[in-house]
Amino acid sequence: MFQHLFTPGRIGNIEIRNRIVMLPMTMGYSEADGTVGERFINYFAERAKGGAGLIIIPFSPLYAGSHMAPGVFDDRYLPGLRSLTGAIQNHGAKAACQLITAYSMVFGDNPPELVGPSPFPNKLMRGTPRALTVEEIHGLVEGYGKAARRAREGGFDALEFIVGAGYILNRFLSPLSNQRDDEYGGSLENRMRIILEIVASIRKEAGEDFPLGIRLNVEEQMPGGYTVDEAKIVARALEHAGVNFINTYTGWHESTIPTVAPFVPKGAFAMLSEKIRVAVNIPVIAANRINDPETAERILANGQADFIGMARALIADPYLPNKAKEGRIQEIVPCLACGNCLSDIMVVYKDPQCGASAACTVNPFAGKEIKYVVSPAAKSKKVFIAGAGPAGMEAALIAAERGHKVTIFEKESEPGGWLRIGCLPPHKEDIANLSRSLAARARKAGAEFRLGSTLDVRTVEQEQPEVLILAVGASPIIPDIPGIRGDNVLSAEDVLTQKKKVRGRIVVIGGGLVGCETAEFLVTKGQGITSVTVLEMMDRLAPTISSSYRPFFLGMLKMLGIRLEKRTIVEEVNAAGVKVNRQGTPEFMEADAVVLAAGLQVDPKTVEGFQGKAPEVYTVGDCVRPRMIREAVEEGLIVGLKI
Repeated sequence: MFQHLFTPGRIGNIEIRNRIVMLPMTMGYSEADGTVGERFINYFAERAKGGAGLIIIPFSPLYAGSHMAPGVFDDRYLPGLRSLTGAIQNHGAKAACQLITAYSMVFGDNPPELVGPSPFPNKLMRGTPRALTVEEIHGLVEGYGKAARRAREGGFDALEFIVGAGYILNRFLSPLSNQRDDEYGGSLENRMRIILEIVASIRKEAGEDFPLGIRLNVEEQMPGGYTVDEAKIVARALEHAGVNFINTYTGWHESTIPTVAPFVPKGAFAMLSEKIRVAVNIPVIAANRINDPETAERILANGQADFIGMARALIADPYLPNKAKEGRIQEIVPCLACGNCLSDIMVVYKDPQCGASAACTVNPFAGKEIKYVVSPAAKSKKVFIAGAGPAGMEAALIAAERGHKVTIFEKESEPGGWLRIGCLPPHKEDIANLSRSLAARARKAGAEFRLGSTLDVRTVEQEQPEVLILAVGASPIIPDIPGIRGDNVLSAEDVLTQKKKVRGRIVVIGGGLVGCETAEFLVTKGQGITSVTVLEMMDRLAPTISSSYRPFFLGMLKMLGIRLEKRTIVEEVNAAGVKVNRQGTPEFMEADAVVLAAGLQVDPKTVEGFQGKAPEVYTVGDCVRPRMIREAVEEGLIVGLKI
């Protein structure tokens, strides 16, 4: 089915069982002292067990003031490295160490210092770095070599270092940020000097036969930065210097060009890896927005890369490779490209000691492989679940896997709950895939689905389940506004499902995620729409969207011509439009239709009647409190493990 994806490949002197490379992503799972502990090891061992061919893991070659990534700058880290690599290799995968230095370095007993090739402003860090001295550059080069030696002694099969993301080494290579006039600045030859010196230092310390790659930014996506044409020259120079593979990267963290957002087409940057591949004779890894096996296979079949890099896809589902190889496509848990994992960890750049770690919206096990263990239940129980949304289906899946007899009731003709609606806005197709995955895995585990059937108290009394899990969701809020029930007012659900059609001038009441996505839906998929305005009474639009994605999302809405108004209170709706108060100023907005997206609320009556009707009664998901997919799925898992 995926012939190219599961063909073994070689990098240097190592053979890799397939073409799937788990890309390095800092997760914050190391111990407080920067060592590798059980949490870290179990997280990566799970990805090896799931079938990835090569797993690349970021490590700090120099102390930079935090342990966001574990250290490899001292021999005391070696025992942890050996345990980690052994755990990965025991499952048939190869392990590679990535050396990463972000924006700061520590010199002597001083605090972390923002540094770079030149005092070019760093917008992400909101500061201007100090230019490294030549002596400090030499120290950095030496440190990388020693770290590479430890990586090899720690059992790693290969090594790479990153020249991307706008990090220090990327800034040396970039004509935008490197404004030096010595041997490390000016010409491309000088700008890449530090990179080639690091390659030589690694070869000296770790050996000529140790497979070595570069995570190379091949297109900076920054005005004044270098493009792929210049990156091809760099790639050829790296090959000549003895580098064994190029792991492609694109963009800076400061770039206004999104690279992993949902509206970025899958495999959109494979064209960059293809351009590098034709310029060199060493393997090239494609990356960015490749989160399903179909996209991966297409890139390989088209000759755009030799290996496929996946990061967030393997956070979402560590077993994606095995499932794809075995044809269990519907069981794959899709990455939603929501950016929550990235947002979780980005805070560390601003507060190195905050101790943040990443979590996954769709996989509550990620980073918690020790905390959450699915083991057989001491006694098999009869379990009824009301509602087949994400919380209910996750509870059904886990309970059934543990040996319980699970029946899940859903009033609609298909499972999913609000996922059925959430998948309808543009670029949200993977939410439908999540719903299908939950249902497929729950059924495979043995859960019975009764679709088109509402669980009522009478059924519970007659069939007498031992456990009752209420996952009945929440209902749309209808605010107490004069005229809100008029004929020209309809719900966001009606718009997204296209039960009702609207034309002309549209006002959306509610600037949360649903309201903003409904506005996007109207502009991109509606017919006869002349204008769309979103009204939000609070001072922040779409506050639940991840901070790493939100600026791109709101920027896209503005580019589509959607008017976004904050701190605007709707006072009345009539046939001609809406009366509003904008920060104390009354205004009338003409509208042909008004779309209501004011959020969800719990209806206590949906759960009150079930209390005491079974020995164990639990509530999960939105019927506890309306929140996001992440909370619903994890609550379902917790209850599934508890019974």
